[in-house]
Amino acid sequence: MYDAIKNFPNQFSYKPEIKNKEKLAKRPWYIVAGMGGSHLAADLLKVWNPYLPLFIHKNYNLPKVPDEILNNSLIIVSSYSGNTEEALDTYDQAKERGIPLAAISIGGKLLERAEKDGIPYVQMPDTGIQPRSAPGFNIKALLALMGEGNALQEIGALAQTLRSDELEQRGKELAKNLYGHTPVIYASEQNKSIAYNWKIKFNETSKIPAFYNVFSELNHNEMTGFDVKPKTKKLSKNFYFILLSDEADHPRIQKRMAVLKKLYQARNLPVAEIKLAGRDVLHKIFSSLILADWAAYYTAEGYGVESEAVPMVEEFKKLIG
Repeated sequence: MYDAIKNFPNQFSYKPEIKNKEKLAKRPWYIVAGMGGSHLAADLLKVWNPYLPLFIHKNYNLPKVPDEILNNSLIIVSSYSGNTEEALDTYDQAKERGIPLAAISIGGKLLERAEKDGIPYVQMPDTGIQPRSAPGFNIKALLALMGEGNALQEIGALAQTLRSDELEQRGKELAKNLYGHTPVIYASEQNKSIAYNWKIKFNETSKIPAFYNVFSELNHNEMTGFDVKPKTKKLSKNFYFILLSDEADHPRIQKRMAVLKKLYQARNLPVAEIKLAGRDVLHKIFSSLILADWAAYYTAEGYGVESEAVPMVEEFKKLIG
């Protein structure tokens, strides 16, 4: 896991090759069908550009969108292993309906079907890392299939500008503060996917519970659950709040974050504010995620748990058959 985090910026040097490219046409809509780490790249693209004509489908079946959109979309089935049953189910149903398909994977059943059916696909490099550690490979493959050449060039610059080692110490310090606590990550609605990524890194890498929510919705409900009272104090004492603040957020969202931080601290709830910063939006997104990786990695080290594998996921897959 350590090497995967350290070498993460190198993923942006990857040049995806599209097989059966002659069958790939620009579409007015794109739907990414994937689960777990296989839809994270699409989530982050929507942070970078909320106006992309991109839907994200995390379920069986076809997405519940109007037929006008569905029939004019390219469904990009993304499964890191190539064996994710929900993604394969969407693939089969889209094929049956005659909806244009493409695929992203390192192998497995998905690439077998893509090769057999002659659809456009990108085979990502299999470097032995977990899906959550491969958003760089995935986002470049996705942009290639969407025909976003300018974005591919822009994101490729991250290979030179991202510095994983510069964030390691900050991640280690955050992990030390988090020890014995359950992280709760808050961000703006626009940065929701960044907060979600933080959450799953603590879940999968550190093997601990972690949760997230967004402003300003949480000001209308969740925060009242932490209005500590004598008889409920024990319920709140083990949470640690991480606020992902962003100068690009609406001024009132920034104000809400600042006020909530004061309210929580006045109730003796630990709060860390982490400013999203970078040379541009993409740099800001991935710098934050590298920091989350380091924090999750050193949290795992602190608890003495193995950080790379996800044995409970594998156990679950065997049990459902």
